[in-house]
Amino acid sequence: MADISRCALPDASPAAEEKSAELPQDCNTEESESSDPSMYRYIKNDLFTSEIFKVEIRNLPKFTGFNDLKKFLAKQNLNPHKIKLFGKQTFAFVTFKNEEERDKAMKLVHGMQWKGQVLTVKLAKPKADPIMRKRKQEESEGPPSKRMEEEDEEPHSVQIANAVTPLWNVPYDEQLRRKEQEVVAVLQRLAKEIGNTNKAMLPWLFAQKGKYNKMCCPLEEIRPSPTQTGYRNKCEFLISVGADGEDKTIGFRLGKYKGGSCAVVGPAETSHVSAEAKRVVSAFQKFIRTTTYSVYSPETYEGHWKQLTVRTTRIGQAMAIVFFNPQKLDEEELDALKTSMKQYFTEGEGKDSGITSLYFVREGQRTSPNPEDLPCELVGGESCIYEELLGLKFRISPHSFFQVNTGAAEVLYSAVGEWAQLDENSTVLDVCCGTGTIGISLAKRVKKVIGIELCQEAVEDAKVNAKLNELSNIEFHCGKAEDVFPNILSGTVASNLIAIVDPPRAGLHSKVILAIRRAENLKRLVYVACNAKAAMNNFIDLCRAPSNRVHGAPFRPVRALAVDLFPQTMHVELVLLLERVGYESQPSEDSGSQQQPGS
Repeated sequence: MADISRCALPDASPAAEEKSAELPQDCNTEESESSDPSMYRYIKNDLFTSEIFKVEIRNLPKFTGFNDLKKFLAKQNLNPHKIKLFGKQTFAFVTFKNEEERDKAMKLVHGMQWKGQVLTVKLAKPKADPIMRKRKQEESEGPPSKRMEEEDEEPHSVQIANAVTPLWNVPYDEQLRRKEQEVVAVLQRLAKEIGNTNKAMLPWLFAQKGKYNKMCCPLEEIRPSPTQTGYRNKCEFLISVGADGEDKTIGFRLGKYKGGSCAVVGPAETSHVSAEAKRVVSAFQKFIRTTTYSVYSPETYEGHWKQLTVRTTRIGQAMAIVFFNPQKLDEEELDALKTSMKQYFTEGEGKDSGITSLYFVREGQRTSPNPEDLPCELVGGESCIYEELLGLKFRISPHSFFQVNTGAAEVLYSAVGEWAQLDENSTVLDVCCGTGTIGISLAKRVKKVIGIELCQEAVEDAKVNAKLNELSNIEFHCGKAEDVFPNILSGTVASNLIAIVDPPRAGLHSKVILAIRRAENLKRLVYVACNAKAAMNNFIDLCRAPSNRVHGAPFRPVRALAVDLFPQTMHVELVLLLERVGYESQPSEDSGSQQQPGS
């Protein structure tokens, strides 16, 4: 999915936002960091951080990539939490979710031979807190440079727009053109990769590249979002000190934590946040400023208010979920806070905020990387909110996934239904189904729909949604797709079996891809990718030649389409239709007559 919140809350550690390369601790020239306890105070906090379960793997084969290492570890039945490689270096840092998994990795991988290299594994030190590192740097370097002062003179509204909606000042037609070119590059790369991994497809591939601007298949014209502003139905706001110095401000962080920034700016002038969400933020900010509780500080690990998540729907409902670190407050104090919160938003000044569902989450007891493990306490209003999409009604719970741009989701799901070529004999496998939106939108046209989803809350919503829409030919299974999908596939007998996969950003687990390849009765697959680059390995494995590891005839890409679910940003959704080699699909409109982007 394109929704960057689908993977939900990040690590609680300051290092969680670090995306760029870091030097290993023993290569760090600033040795004072390792001896300064303030740099590592966060690991003693009670929140989850995988930094304390970190190892360094050395002597990797040259040119090892992220996915190469991830696949290698998966073959050893290891499940890393984060992997960080460093260009052409032959070492990597890998973190795990607990001590048991870390120790298992050390035992299995140390001394193992991979591509002629004998690997070594050792414990690695946690990453230093970026905020504390920046503070130490500033102390040693003196006042900021003139250039930094000039950058800070930009209005906060412009700084925050650049941070969260980097294309805000780019005309929408140009935004679409850039996104389309990104997809063209992905399909051109996929053509090369298919040629490298499946020589039997080379004649077909040569013809495709000649017709479609070096791409592996035709790319239809990008479909725009029906609305370009105020489109987000879910936003996660930080609660911190404002960039203007105002305490207890709710908004977006000006920069990343790794850059040493904690200051936030309210969403009043951000283009992608809806007016309804802005109203909720304004009311909640007024409420927390009436309380005696301070904002949580990632520098000192003290304070309480942390985050506000707001979900809104087109039928006028709004859910507010506030994250609060209880520290050492007793139950009586917490109950009093929740009571005052309920009173404020049901009878007091916040009653006109539009909130119909109010939740309280104790973030402090989080000891797991999974956000679903955090219990949400209903403080006031209804337990769920409802949305309408393609004439259907959907229930949404706090943790459930739902596309953040409802109007564009209708465009996306309509295209998926059209491409799947469904009839009354079809059985649809809806993998990573969330609240069941895709499967439910197609159910009346097919014989049966089978949905698979990891989040239990979303599965419960999906079952309710099927009943709300009076559908009896649909069932949902809860579990990891790699555990559930192979069994469902082996037990499904259908003359027209179609899979629709809509995974999180990282793509599908390799076990799911292998199961799809083995299921020879599965002839057509619609892959919805929110991050096409991250899904590239899935595409390649679906198309690669059969081998000892990969059984079953390969697929090949037939059609591609980009849908803009995220105006003002570079994110774009890619829909890729793949068909089994040797399978003749129903005749469709001549793809060759379509205009090819970039040609």
